[in-house]
Amino acid sequence: MHHSPNCSFEHGGRTNGIDHPAKHDEEKHGCLSTKLRPAPESSSGVAVSTWLKQRLLFAGQVILFTIIVVQAVMLYRSLALASACGIVDAGALRRQTASSQSSSSGIPQYYQTSPELFPGPTPTGEPAFLAQTNPAPFPSTTYTPPSPLETQVPIQGNKDDGNIFHMMGQLSHYFPNPDGFGVDEYPLPENATIKQLNMLSRHGARYPTTGSGAPILAEKITNYTTGFLGDVEFTGPLSFLNKWQYKLGAEILVPVGKQELFDSGTLHQYMYGHLYPNNGSKIIARSTTQDRMTKTAEYFLAGFFGLDWPSNATLVLAIEGSDSTWNNSLAGYDNCPNSNKPVSAGGNNATIEWYNIYLADATERLRPHAPGFNWTVTDTYNAQSMCAYETVALGYSAFCDLFTFEEWQGYEYSVDLYFAGGYGFQSPTGRAVGIGYVQEILARLQHHVIDHPVAQINLTLDNNTATFPLDQTLNFDFSHDTNIMAILTAFGFTHFAPFLPPDHIPTHPH
Repeated sequence: MHHSPNCSFEHGGRTNGIDHPAKHDEEKHGCLSTKLRPAPESSSGVAVSTWLKQRLLFAGQVILFTIIVVQAVMLYRSLALASACGIVDAGALRRQTASSQSSSSGIPQYYQTSPELFPGPTPTGEPAFLAQTNPAPFPSTTYTPPSPLETQVPIQGNKDDGNIFHMMGQLSHYFPNPDGFGVDEYPLPENATIKQLNMLSRHGARYPTTGSGAPILAEKITNYTTGFLGDVEFTGPLSFLNKWQYKLGAEILVPVGKQELFDSGTLHQYMYGHLYPNNGSKIIARSTTQDRMTKTAEYFLAGFFGLDWPSNATLVLAIEGSDSTWNNSLAGYDNCPNSNKPVSAGGNNATIEWYNIYLADATERLRPHAPGFNWTVTDTYNAQSMCAYETVALGYSAFCDLFTFEEWQGYEYSVDLYFAGGYGFQSPTGRAVGIGYVQEILARLQHHVIDHPVAQINLTLDNNTATFPLDQTLNFDFSHDTNIMAILTAFGFTHFAPFLPPDHIPTHPH
């Protein structure tokens, strides 16, 4: 699955101790846009992972016409979807006395970014020291410095100069798709103008979720190396673990994640800066109170406007987490109890079935080098995730070259399975999780507030033009990758609909 930092609409006119994409992210981005592009299909068969990446980007080219055509259906379906989701409308955002500062200043808490309210876990990791830890230069004609991550690790079986760091799904650092958007580019039709932008962006690269697979593996390794006190050690390719230390934080942005959003904001300034009213008025941008979500929006706005962005934009924060009692279309799973129940565990179950297949050989290869450790296939899968997380946080990870190129292709497909079964068309609650944001896009296009309970809609915010403006030409929203996948599904983008089997990587004529 391709990692893209944002989703733009142009309007003309952790389970079982494994690392999978957590419902709050987990790392990377899908893209939506209504800038029109023709969509020719290739006749050659490709792995579904590549297909899904291209289709995710292709979805960003769906024409505004499609949104308008489906809006009546979406409006009709919304209540039924809310029922499928098991939503009990949390109603308006509740006002609480968060701090003496916010109370004394009279600032509504959905405008307050400092001090943070409901930020979630915020432990940071150790600073990177790539100048010392990088084993490069790897064999090459000349040394190429990291930019800023070390991604030149030689991988067994990589015959076509592939890049495993493009195969880590939402955990990959951002990179432009080498195939573009999978369609031919062409200029706007004569006399056509872009009148409005609706952008939906994922947060940047970050540390793993508390209690997910990577930190669980780290704890198991630490217990092993400290418990045996040198009597038993890792050997061979795992010998680096004898002195290895876990240096990752949890859930907040890593340095390159901050850069990704600043760069994205700068790019959007070049692409859409003309749409800013530039008349002294401030636009409304939206994110959530989770630390990485708030920081993501702030870095993006700094890239778009500069460090004085508060002079140009007001950041509205919807409360995320806090026992899931707050309506929030940017984290719709919090308002969908059924999305957190076994009925919606198909993606996770398929991922487990698949990694037991594609990592069987790798597990047998590594197990003899961990005497007394009880190295399992789940440990092998979590080691792949550790590679991704250490790379974006520390610049380099020795876990990466434990696996063959084919095993990294298998990892990429495991992410596809999780998204398809957890939040896509193979999920019974995928559309229900995303329908709230779809309703907001339709309301913007139809120029009306939302004045009645619908799915995850927060009426305090969406029934007020001060926090849900109707005439804004630049709309910047920030969400999580799983929520973005659910939104794509709720829009009815059937490019993601074909069934993904959990026992092999199929090919498709796309």
